[in-house]
Amino acid sequence: MSALSKPITGKVVVTGASGFIGGQLRDALLNSGADVISLVRPSSPPVRRGRGAALSYTDVRGLREFFAREKPDYVFHVAGATKGVTYADFHAGNVMPTVNLMRALRDAHPEVKRFVLVSSLTAYGPSRGTAPLRESDARAPVEHYGRSKLEAELAVEGLGDALPWTIVRPPAVYGPAEVDMFNLFKAAHSGVNLFFGNRAKWASVVYVDDLLDGMVLAAQSDVARGRGYFFTDGERHTWERIQGHIVAAVGKRTFTVSLPGFLVPAAGAAGELLTAFDKKPRLMNRQKAIMDAQHAWLCSHEAATSDLGYVPRIGMAEGARRTYRWYVDNGWL
Repeated sequence: MSALSKPITGKVVVTGASGFIGGQLRDALLNSGADVISLVRPSSPPVRRGRGAALSYTDVRGLREFFAREKPDYVFHVAGATKGVTYADFHAGNVMPTVNLMRALRDAHPEVKRFVLVSSLTAYGPSRGTAPLRESDARAPVEHYGRSKLEAELAVEGLGDALPWTIVRPPAVYGPAEVDMFNLFKAAHSGVNLFFGNRAKWASVVYVDDLLDGMVLAAQSDVARGRGYFFTDGERHTWERIQGHIVAAVGKRTFTVSLPGFLVPAAGAAGELLTAFDKKPRLMNRQKAIMDAQHAWLCSHEAATSDLGYVPRIGMAEGARRTYRWYVDNGWL
């Protein structure tokens, strides 16, 4: 893990620390000397590092008492739902927790230095052609996850000056311990480079260390108060190029399989049927199929560079090598 370019000191609350981005953020903050409290759901696994507090997001009173007692300097709201079938699933995971956290923080500790919401490029929807989206573009999500992220953003923006806030909107994030793009590394490790109608489609990506750096820069910037930012690795990738970096990092001979895109909706429907049977949410469903059908998910980090001095340090080739090495060293592959 790279060191943060501008470490945070003081007390920091992180939600979603049992997940990929939240866990990496917690560790980076602890390594930089911050006092980190991981706010987790009562059903979540025990906190692995630092301090922890177990509270339900429906418990506004408990959240209010927590913030009044701890008085954090910063709050990073990273927790969220990426899997679901109905909009209610995503509202319960992305909108309700955001609203209740803000309400409790506003009531109990409005002196907080910054409330940072981790949203998503999907709140803006797909890019038009191959021109990357900028923060000034209209937000037009096309599926439930993106719509729920936009609703959470609008709730934060509705605070006005009641709390100092900043919104972070990453594209696809990868790195050690990430579970979704891991499937591409796993396939390459098994000798298969699989495309699902997406070979020539476009995407922005960011290595997790660069995203964390951007998040921490934004949290400490006066200019970033009341604004939102994209963070990327600075390149426009096709999926052929992304997976080419993964294959190169794995270093094994692979057989390329390019399946037609019309199979994606069928896979999404199959995922929902399995979920209806065993009640386990899956990443592949009809909403994910809508995302996969788009030609480009591109965004620009120019505003973050101009306002915050953000400079990505890890390109896809190096990031893929680091990520693959982590999977091997930690027994995932």
